[in-house]
Amino acid sequence: MAVVITAKQVQVLREMTNAGMMDCKRALVEAEGDYDKAVNILREKGLAAAAKKATRIAAEGIVYPAVYDGGKKAVMLEVNSETDFVAKNEVFKTFVKDVADVIAKDEPKDVDALLECRFNESFTVSEALKDKIFKIGENLKLRRFVVYDDGYNAAYDHMHGKIGVIASFAVEGIEPSEALDRVCKDVCMQIAFGLQLAAGRGLYASREEVPAEAVAKEKEFLIQQAMKEGKPQNIAEKIVAGRINKFFQEVCVVDQAFIKDDSITTGKYLENSGKELGGKIRLVKFESYEKGEGLEKKQDDFAAEVARMVQK
Repeated sequence: MAVVITAKQVQVLREMTNAGMMDCKRALVEAEGDYDKAVNILREKGLAAAAKKATRIAAEGIVYPAVYDGGKKAVMLEVNSETDFVAKNEVFKTFVKDVADVIAKDEPKDVDALLECRFNESFTVSEALKDKIFKIGENLKLRRFVVYDDGYNAAYDHMHGKIGVIASFAVEGIEPSEALDRVCKDVCMQIAFGLQLAAGRGLYASREEVPAEAVAKEKEFLIQQAMKEGKPQNIAEKIVAGRINKFFQEVCVVDQAFIKDDSITTGKYLENSGKELGGKIRLVKFESYEKGEGLEKKQDDFAAEVARMVQK
């Protein structure tokens, strides 16, 4: 005799697992009304579904930068989804934050090591990821992360996860405070906008960080540009000595015009702010992620995805 499954039972299992109504009903029927068995059935089907979805391209998602322990540590993580719609989902965003918390606590060396970390008492990060793929219904990828745990650290999130920045500062004579955090976050914001000014040539903390080959390449470009303007090579080389300064003003954060006050450089802003707070602040290093950077969804893949949606 077939077991009769009520709407109330289906609702209880749905609240336990967040799975679809029909999936819950089928699992309860198969488990003959036993909730524990039904949960296992859903989980097994979820793992299989996650494996199928893993071949689908995930190029949307969010970049999540965060600071921990009062600036002693910063973490930035990129998690990709198939659609921007899912990236705005609170369940997805909470999952990303929780994974960042795991990174801050365990400091795994890479994504493979992260997947083996404990997410909670029930799941590893890998298992939690597969569970979210099943519940959300899209392929999700933990793409990359970075951890800073030296110096004083700050973070900036631009356009709700489109671009993230974390930066580390050498701070002398200044205790951690809201004022210090505000200054360092301002510089992180400068970095996010400064990437556009650098125009793909790389962005560096200071002139000392710019590789010699990058400077040589820019000088050669400027010499050729001056010669095309009709200048003899010896004159062109003298002109470049002045023009190369503009290059540094575009690719070095501390030499860029400060976004909140373009009458001063970002370096001057740090100098002034340090004096106001009774010490010194120096930008040491930074990392920036742009969501989906380097990932492309081919038209054929997009068309196939549309076909799948129509068939559902």
